[in-house]
Amino acid sequence: MIGSGERPQFRASEGNGARFCEEQQRETISRVFIIVTNQKKGWLSSEEALARLQKYCAYQDRCHEEVRRKLVNLGVYGDRLEEVMAELIAGNFLNEERFARSFARGKFRMKNWGRIRIQMELKARRVSEYCIRKALDELPDDEYRVAAEKVIKQKFASAEEADAYKTRKKVVDYAIRKGYEPELVWEIVQRLQP
Repeated sequence: MIGSGERPQFRASEGNGARFCEEQQRETISRVFIIVTNQKKGWLSSEEALARLQKYCAYQDRCHEEVRRKLVNLGVYGDRLEEVMAELIAGNFLNEERFARSFARGKFRMKNWGRIRIQMELKARRVSEYCIRKALDELPDDEYRVAAEKVIKQKFASAEEADAYKTRKKVVDYAIRKGYEPELVWEIVQRLQP
């Protein structure tokens, strides 16, 4: 019997029983692997977790959600997780407003993202509305318009369509996917190609 510590006996000729036996063996092997993996990983004390997360946050700005996920991956849960988060915030290793501002500046300057795309990405990272507004304030209007025009000009140069309507549609769709406001995109497109 299973409860008595003996292994259940299955005959391979039973058809469905053989498949059941294989599935049970796979499940047992995966459980053993998880147990061994957790034993190798070990449990971190609050001090060890704090030290690791200080290095993690010092490398680059992180949002609260990333740090929370990292702590869970390290095996820190519940009150210990909240203690480590509070220590990181108190030590200024974790600052969501600073993260949001640097995220917005970086994505705007390096990837030419617009305000809408930046806002969506920050919401996906569960950043507060206040921090998102502060981050979008980092993007000066004059630079923003120049960047939108640059993105649109580059797409016009690379678009290879015989039909002018299809070319305009591709360019507009691309600029909107980049996160620029549709009104701004259409204004620039009509100015560049009336």
